Amino acid sequence: MPLSPEARSLLDMAYRVGAPKFHELSPAQARHSFQKLQFAFRPEAPAVASTTEVPMARADGSALLSRLYRPLSSSPQDVLPLLIYFHGGGWCVGDVASYDVLCRQLANASGCAVLSVEYRLAPEHPFPAALDDAALAFDWAVQQADLLGIDADRIALGGDSAGGNLSIVTALSLRDAGIGPRFLLLIYPSTEIRSERPSRQRYGEGYFLDFGTLQWFFERYLPAGNTEDWRTSPMRAASLAGLPPAKLISAEFDPLVDDCAAFARRLREEGCEVDYLQVDGMVHGFITLGKLLPQANDAVQAAAAAVAAALRAG
Repeated sequence: MPLSPEARSLLDMAYRVGAPKFHELSPAQARHSFQKLQFAFRPEAPAVASTTEVPMARADGSALLSRLYRPLSSSPQDVLPLLIYFHGGGWCVGDVASYDVLCRQLANASGCAVLSVEYRLAPEHPFPAALDDAALAFDWAVQQADLLGIDADRIALGGDSAGGNLSIVTALSLRDAGIGPRFLLLIYPSTEIRSERPSRQRYGEGYFLDFGTLQWFFERYLPAGNTEDWRTSPMRAASLAGLPPAKLISAEFDPLVDDCAAFARRLREEGCEVDYLQVDGMVHGFITLGKLLPQANDAVQAAAAAVAAALRAG
């Protein structure tokens, strides 16, 4: 399919004459730019039953902050399944506030609680800080299930882009420990730092997630290299067998789309259940921009339905 007219208008705005490239910005400028984009083009925030700010204590005495959403259909006494969500942004930008609407949508449409995690960002906190926070979020949610009002046996991990990467790597680590989530929601996840698949070149310039932006993210998240470490490139893991069922959503005009398709194929080849959905006409990052891109809202509904089917049945 061709690029959708709505996605084309987004790209026209992003590449307007004189606008600085994302990778030419400082981390603070990049975070501000990302947040402005999210706030400008996200849908209206739907009401939920409640939101609660949840601090989780790290071993060093600091706190990992998160926000818990309970769906509008729920009562305070309901024990709910839980989706732990890690936002996108190349491990360098993005925050809970920018993803507030998406998490509300996912909670209401799935009937599950959603815990949105404010993991540490690079370059101030390079690899493996974000991954350590992701592991802490899962462990803490299991241990504090009663406090959260959730069922510790019905937890999913999910995220988009860098957040999808954190979900996969965390699930692999938990698998090796003999525990783990029931389901994975993966939205155009980063599965390989270094890739020679055609989409990296085909959509590497002019389609929002440019080659320079990818490099900007990778260099800050991985100042020591680590590109072949399976904890940064889960496609390099010795085995994917034993991962929970997954919903993997990709975008047609995304430099990562071939990596996403290859990861889905490998999951199937190694005996994992995966439902793969490519959203045609879309670019990387579309899922949060439903005010401009109607396809985003359809994809959110598909994602939430998959979470509900996986978590609410048992």
